[in-house]
Formats: sequence, structure tokens, C-alpha cells
Amino acid sequence: AQRQIIAEITALTNDNITGPNLSGFFAQVSGGEITAAVEKIYVGGLPFPQVLCAPSEVGDVTLTRHYDSDLRTLLQEARLVVGRAYYEIKIYDTNCDIADKTSERIYAKALLVGLSEPEGDASSGAPATIALTFAIDGSPSQA
Repeated sequence: AQRQIIAEITALTNDNITGPNLSGFFAQVSGGEITAAVEKIYVGGLPFPQVLCAPSEVGDVTLTRHYDSDLRTLLQEARLVVGRAYYEIKIYDTNCDIADKTSERIYAKALLVGLSEPEGDASSGAPATIALTFAIDGSPSQA
């Protein structure tokens, strides 16, 4: 079930820039796929290509959470550091105690590259959401 995956982030200081502390859990997590590009090389006379592989890379990670007015000031600060602030992201499975710390997937250095503002619809009862997108530097580690 998708319900058991949650994330939290911690602001890091890099080049005297620290992003706002957007504490709390992010209820939706997407991305983080690990892929490696390949090139197929056809050597003359062979019926099948040789496969050459590039180093693997981690795709962007997007975290989404419900918006409330307590986040207003933090979002104003976050707008100023998109493309400049780094965060540590921890993604983990939940158990009866909310978190299973042995299953953490940690991105130690993730650059905030996107911020999706809350959208409104006065005729809807659904809560507004915000989304943060991060470019991952390096590979994920395990706790």
C-alpha cells in the first residue's frame, strides 16, 4: 500500500544559504528512480549490438503535503532559495509507531529545484497542497 511511505526534510547550510525549516511529514513521495543510460553499439558484421552503460543517476524527488496557513511564511522564504538551498531527505516506511527507522532511504544532499504553490477551488472540500521538487546529488543511503 502506498499509505505507509512518508518523508521528512532537514535544511542544510551550503555557501551561507539555509532554506526554511519545513518541518512535519510529507504524505506523498514520488520520484527517486535510479536509472542508467545505455548505448547500443553495432560492431560491423555482428547481428546483435554490444551494450555500453553510463553511470547510474537518481531522478528528482517530489514531496507533497497539505497546505495550511502556518506554512505561509515558510513558503515565502522558500521561494527565495529555489535553486540554491540544500536539504537532507529521509523517506521511510511507517509502522504502528509512525516510522520504521530501519527502512530509511536517505538523500544526504538534495537541491530544492521546484516549488508548486497551493491552488484554490472554492467549490471543493479537498485541502490545498504544496509540492517541493529536489534534484538529488549522489546516491541514496540506507540508515
